[in-house]
Amino acid sequence: MMSLLQIPIETLTVFAAASIALAFAPGPDNIFVLTQSALHGRLAGLFVTIGLATGLLVHTIAVAFGVAAIFATSALAFTALKIVGAAYLLYLAWQAFRAGTTSIPEEGGAGIHSGKLYARGVIMNITNPKVAIFFLAFLPQFADPSRGSLTVQLIAFGAVFIVVTLLVFGSIAWFSGLLGEKLRASSRAQLILNRMAGLVFTGLALRLAIAER
Repeated sequence: MMSLLQIPIETLTVFAAASIALAFAPGPDNIFVLTQSALHGRLAGLFVTIGLATGLLVHTIAVAFGVAAIFATSALAFTALKIVGAAYLLYLAWQAFRAGTTSIPEEGGAGIHSGKLYARGVIMNITNPKVAIFFLAFLPQFADPSRGSLTVQLIAFGAVFIVVTLLVFGSIAWFSGLLGEKLRASSRAQLILNRMAGLVFTGLALRLAIAER
């Protein structure tokens, strides 16, 4: 059994740097965190971030034990999962378009919906087959059979990626939540935020729907 201490520091440094760059690069997950934080406050964004990280844990385990390979080789499995993900995003878009100015809670009310927000993050992540395929392509690049169990190494690298995601997305949630506090003071701004969120969810759904392996 190996640990992070047995992975060369140079390898960990390169992997962490690549993970940070990927976490900051505009994509469905960090855009999702940004919009939810602006709409519902910093705590909401943090709960979504934890949900996304949980999804990444699922993908890490799937890659480590070979399950993710199914989505890389099976067109049916890939299509089925992306349809589920796109449908869920369209549902969120429909909710956002229907929402009025009173549907955006203050920061202190984010905890009331913590379970739902966490679930949104989990579902958003695990129903995106491109994340599974990305992990399948990304993590093994840093594993080395000469260092021992590949499964343990993949789980270790996945854990590092998850920690980086929590830190980067947590920062995004915090700062976009601060901006959201200013915007929530205006009823018109609240309505605009909801409409923008609806457009973002719709765009993410279309992007996922047309995604190819």
